[in-house]
Amino acid sequence: MCSANERLDEKYMHYALDEARKALIRGEVPIGAVIVCGGRIVARGHNLTETLNDVTAHAEMQAITAGANFLGGKYLTDCTLYVTLEPCVMCAGALGWSQISRIVYGASDEKRGYSHFAPNALHPKTEVISGVLKEECAKLVKEFFRKKR
Repeated sequence: MCSANERLDEKYMHYALDEARKALIRGEVPIGAVIVCGGRIVARGHNLTETLNDVTAHAEMQAITAGANFLGGKYLTDCTLYVTLEPCVMCAGALGWSQISRIVYGASDEKRGYSHFAPNALHPKTEVISGVLKEECAKLVKEFFRKKR
């Protein structure tokens, strides 16, 4: 039986998966993110690195910028980021600077995930939840790269 928090985390991760599918349609690595504050989605993002020719245009970075613009400030305290893949070091650093309260991610990233290379990159008060809808999140990325090869 899932708790209310687990159900909410799954609900919002489905929105992040929707963003990942938007990236997939564009030929981008299918990673999606949403930021929730006060029970509502305040930002959405998906990978745009190919579209924008910008290696920093990760889903998390798109969502951080949109969230800060929506909220009118650079800090994302009292917000939760839902992202389909564990953030990389760059994104973890940006999330640390944003002082985001929670990060919920789906699949782990064994090759590029922050937890392997920079486990202290996040703000010390940030709560991290991993593995939410991890199979569905991982499947999107694995199938994308399988088709690429």
